[in-house]
Amino acid sequence: ATITLLFLLFAIVMFVWEKLPLGVTSMIVCIGLVVTKVLDWKTAFSGFIDSNVILFVSMFIVGGALFETGMANKIGGVVSHFAKSEKQLIIAIMIIVGLMSGVLSNTGTAAVLIPVVIGIAAKSGYSRSRLLMPLVIAAAMGGNLSLIGAPGNLIAQSAMQDMGMSFGFFDYAKVGFPILIAGIAFFAVFGHKLLPDTKPTADSGFDESKDFSNVPKWKQWTSLVILIGIKLCVTGAIGALALIITGVITEKQALQSIDLKTIFLFGGTLSLASALSKTGAGELIANKVIGLLGSNPSPYVLTFVVFILCCVLTNFMSNTATTALMVPICVSIANGMGADPSAVLMACVIGGSCAYATPIGMPANTMVITAGGYTFKDYAKAGVPLIIVATVVSMILLPILYPFFP
Repeated sequence: ATITLLFLLFAIVMFVWEKLPLGVTSMIVCIGLVVTKVLDWKTAFSGFIDSNVILFVSMFIVGGALFETGMANKIGGVVSHFAKSEKQLIIAIMIIVGLMSGVLSNTGTAAVLIPVVIGIAAKSGYSRSRLLMPLVIAAAMGGNLSLIGAPGNLIAQSAMQDMGMSFGFFDYAKVGFPILIAGIAFFAVFGHKLLPDTKPTADSGFDESKDFSNVPKWKQWTSLVILIGIKLCVTGAIGALALIITGVITEKQALQSIDLKTIFLFGGTLSLASALSKTGAGELIANKVIGLLGSNPSPYVLTFVVFILCCVLTNFMSNTATTALMVPICVSIANGMGADPSAVLMACVIGGSCAYATPIGMPANTMVITAGGYTFKDYAKAGVPLIIVATVVSMILLPILYPFFP
């Protein structure tokens, strides 16, 4: 556990300092955990066959096809016609993504819409770096609109059912929807000033100067149909294969569209999440922090501490891992105090969704790091103030809607 915590500290320092590429730091941690025998090879590298990594590879190919055929630009032109300013575009993107994420899966929604937003940026002339970050942040916030919006929601539901209770399908939205509204308002009024304005690099995977006039119309529409199919019923891997088999995109173009920087960053970092869970280091952090409150803490203070602790952990462990770690701790806290478990679990789930401040907080954050040309600090600059906004909204609503002793 001590070795794991040292690697966590190393990762945080190197991610912020950025003297090494993020993917390299991630792989140092991954291999280091093996060399120090904290994890075996199989566990450490299992992140590279994680379902989200498979989704990344598939959606990079689908996104590449949507862009290579010019369909992303065409969609961008339609959207840009209605949203006349950058601020209007940011608001429109956040509303659409936030609502879709509530009922369809936040990671999947972001993955499908990333190439569309890049096309919007290319057609409107606005920097893609100022549109992609609101996209992934809205996806994270939208995950709290329903029971199926994010995996962590279902983990808490499972714990509730074990106690003979349950959350309703839209119970999370009682707090999640006001956070989404507050987040959109924040970006509309002030947050857009915190967004980075970077130029896409040559390795960003999307060449905005390309001429799409000679691309056959059937290729454009096939790429769009497959994209819609992925959102509705087809897996990303099947969609990616279909694009190559039908000739919409060549094998070479498909391979070039895969961002290995993202794969190494996410896959390598998952080893750290595994180590925090398997060694008990994550539980050690949680218990130490909560233990500082004493044997009879104020319910309001405890709600705040659980919320903030989940906010911090989720930006380095993923919201699913954070919720899985914290749910049993929260249940034991509630049982020990004789409190309503739904109050502590709701704070845990909402706090665990505030993965706005790092590129590894949730899969969608990692997917846009190269396309947006982001640094670690870019996420923190836009994400930390938004976490403060979410905290204020939650601390007002949670005690009212989910009191410890109803």
